[in-house]
Amino acid sequence: MGLDLDYTDGQTPIDEDEKVGLRIKSISTQGELDEFEQQNIEQAILWLKKRKLKIDDILTEEFVRKLHKQMFGQIWLWAGEYRKTNKNIGVDKFQITTQLRTLLNNCKYWIENQIFSPQEIAIRFKYELVKIHCFANGNGRHSRLMADILINQIFGLEFFTWGSANLVKHSDSRKQYLSALREADKGNLEPLILFALS
Repeated sequence: MGLDLDYTDGQTPIDEDEKVGLRIKSISTQGELDEFEQQNIEQAILWLKKRKLKIDDILTEEFVRKLHKQMFGQIWLWAGEYRKTNKNIGVDKFQITTQLRTLLNNCKYWIENQIFSPQEIAIRFKYELVKIHCFANGNGRHSRLMADILINQIFGLEFFTWGSANLVKHSDSRKQYLSALREADKGNLEPLILFALS
């Protein structure tokens, strides 16, 4: 039978060897996978709510990986591990660690020196993190939750609303989100910030 996935615009395909890492072998469709992943993500959010995190807790490679494992570890054996293949987006697999360390250090600098507004720091971090594309799957959801953690734990503000929609499923909200990401690719983060707040 196997896992039969239908990818929508902006989704990164999972390689066949990555599909082998599926923990729940009864999952066979994209809808089932999305449902199980969402349940795991909700558990990760509950895990986060029990913690008070500081900048030095959050902006580490260890935390970036641990959060991904919390979000997807019940579904994928490779959750929390950097991808081992190149994708249709992201830096070369051999550059992930270097690029991530640079981003983490940059973000600390932005926060400590108040280079941008809190919203822009969180969204800029999210955007740069998803561009690196550390993991085989879940990078968009992971980077959005990282932005939520920054805005909430570091700046004491409410989580972003991200259009108040499920951004995994094909929808007008997803189209708007992808359009905002493409604007960010051109150097304009404003649409992405506005979308995150909508």
